[in-house]
Amino acid sequence: MELSYMELREQICDICHKMWQLGWVAANDGNVSARLDDGTFLATPTGISKSFITPEKLVHIDKDGNILEALEGYRPSSEIKMHLRCYQEREDVGGVLHAHPPVATGYAVANKALDEYSMIETVLTLGSVPVTPYGTPSTYEVPEAIAPYLGKHDAVLLQNHGALTVGADVLTAYYRMETLELFAKISLNAHLLGGAQEISKENIDRLISMREGYKVTGKHPGYQKYPEGSK
Repeated sequence: MELSYMELREQICDICHKMWQLGWVAANDGNVSARLDDGTFLATPTGISKSFITPEKLVHIDKDGNILEALEGYRPSSEIKMHLRCYQEREDVGGVLHAHPPVATGYAVANKALDEYSMIETVLTLGSVPVTPYGTPSTYEVPEAIAPYLGKHDAVLLQNHGALTVGADVLTAYYRMETLELFAKISLNAHLLGGAQEISKENIDRLISMREGYKVTGKHPGYQKYPEGSK
């Protein structure tokens, strides 16, 4: 169902509140954006806790990050560059979410990719999740670091930083962050129990081939592993 302009604003705020309630963000961390039909964007403002976001506080920007509409003193996060690069690289992306979910971010700061093909739902929806090279926040280093991965991945870990997910809409991007964090928790538990039992390559391929039937949108890397500690 296509949302109206105001419904989309409310949905973004609802997602922000859920992010905070789940402990994916603290203080003023994290940011959310959505692409509008006219090629402009709604984005969360900088310097505000996601628990306090309300529809009128969102900022309306163009493809270069220039403000088209915002309350006085409100501006997008300096990390909007990362969001805009996702939209630039992927015409199918309608929503982007950046957060610091604790377990997935633990993998990011340990520089460990989530590339075990051990959980059916994650194999089907995300595949492997790489750690992108380090980039200083608010600079163009982060967009440049993630760009090579966006062609095959809907979720990435940002080295020493957090996680980023994209989707056909902002709700899909949010669901992918939920899946990513649950996968990280399960992977960590499996490691504590002696290691994950991976699915066979034959069954991995079968699961990936079922994506269309399940109406899973976005990209998938296929069967792909990443070298330990790669940068």
